[in-house]
Amino acid sequence: MDGNRIEEINATIEAYIEVWNERDTERRRALIEQVWSEDGTYTDPLARCAGRASLDATVGAVQGQFPADFVFTLGPVDAHHHLARFTWELGPAGGESLVGGFDVAVLDDDGRIKAVHGFLDKVPAGL
Repeated sequence: MDGNRIEEINATIEAYIEVWNERDTERRRALIEQVWSEDGTYTDPLARCAGRASLDATVGAVQGQFPADFVFTLGPVDAHHHLARFTWELGPAGGESLVGGFDVAVLDDDGRIKAVHGFLDKVPAGL
């Protein structure tokens, strides 16, 4: 695979994680527009959404469940063709993670995310 394409995919996934960390609604929506295809879908065991507005609402709802100092951190990204797989963690900045998972993203021909399939590896009781 072309090294430039891998760099582009990595940058898209990094920006996607930024979406989950951005608590300012306007900035988050601008990030979503940059990295998310108009009809993109997100599915994990606890949520399912389609479209940019729905993703924005889902991210906002998830953020509302955790303290403001919690951040998503990105693990290694493995990519080929229009696919990327990566791990992530959520926890207090500089502290031990409370939640962790593994996602697979499908990108469209423009390099935007058209689907994310998420798996939760570490989830606190009651979530």
